[in-house]
Amino acid sequence: MTLDREDIGELPNPLGLLGIEFIEYTTSRPQALGQVLERLGFVPVARHRSREVLLYRQGDINIIVNAHQGGLSGQPAPTERPVIAAVALRVRDAARAYQRVLDLGAWAVPTQVEVMELNIPAIHGVGSSRIYFVDRHREFSIYDVDFVPIPGVNQRPAAQHGLHVFGVVQYIGLDRMADWSAFYGELFGFAELPTEQRFGVMTKGAILASPCGQFHWQLIEPEPDAADFEHDELLQRVAFGCTDVPVAVAAMKDAGVAFVEKPGGVHTDARGALTEPLLGELVFELVHDPRGGAEA
Repeated sequence: MTLDREDIGELPNPLGLLGIEFIEYTTSRPQALGQVLERLGFVPVARHRSREVLLYRQGDINIIVNAHQGGLSGQPAPTERPVIAAVALRVRDAARAYQRVLDLGAWAVPTQVEVMELNIPAIHGVGSSRIYFVDRHREFSIYDVDFVPIPGVNQRPAAQHGLHVFGVVQYIGLDRMADWSAFYGELFGFAELPTEQRFGVMTKGAILASPCGQFHWQLIEPEPDAADFEHDELLQRVAFGCTDVPVAVAAMKDAGVAFVEKPGGVHTDARGALTEPLLGELVFELVHDPRGGAEA
């Protein structure tokens, strides 16, 4: 089903959300994850000034690959399996957005800022993940302070196939749907879409629309009889919107990315596609979205 933004309607936007600024993965094998991202069309554009962190980009998507061992207090050390560690939300005023969610009961993440680094406010998300608030994303961005451009690399590589962040998929515990829906609704202004409004080929659970109309948050519970459900609550995957799924899949297959093709089950079609697990349990989803991503 293609996205019709009129279906969402006008939602209140208490934080002044403007989309997703970056997705952060942690891993002890940054080169391996980097190779996967490059097959998807991403380009490494900058290195962190003081940490083992790389910034990958295409169009309007920023992905941070963090292999730094001295993470924030309470954060697990990077493992070989890539994990979505953080999502940064663009907002009009980061300080006001941060204070509002704290007033509503969010838990602050203690900051550990080194010399020549920005203090980016964050709260605890699902599991050990964090949610950042960023208001420097126009003429002057957070990357201008914390990162050094890689020489000779185009800092604004075009989005391949109109790729952009369509949404984030979160696995939740049994009977936790109401709790998480309230978390994203009350703190950020997300609203649940009707059950008949679904996108792509992975349609389980509840889909929450952001109040800015730029992205979605999908909540998926384990099956009620799945006593051996192996996942804790976590951010499980990122869904990329693209203008033509079959064309994008063909190009990514040529680059070495394998997709799930189960006759009678999940398979590539015009609505969407799902990659085979990479580097353990790393998967990405493609969803048809005619809006397209930002060009260089």
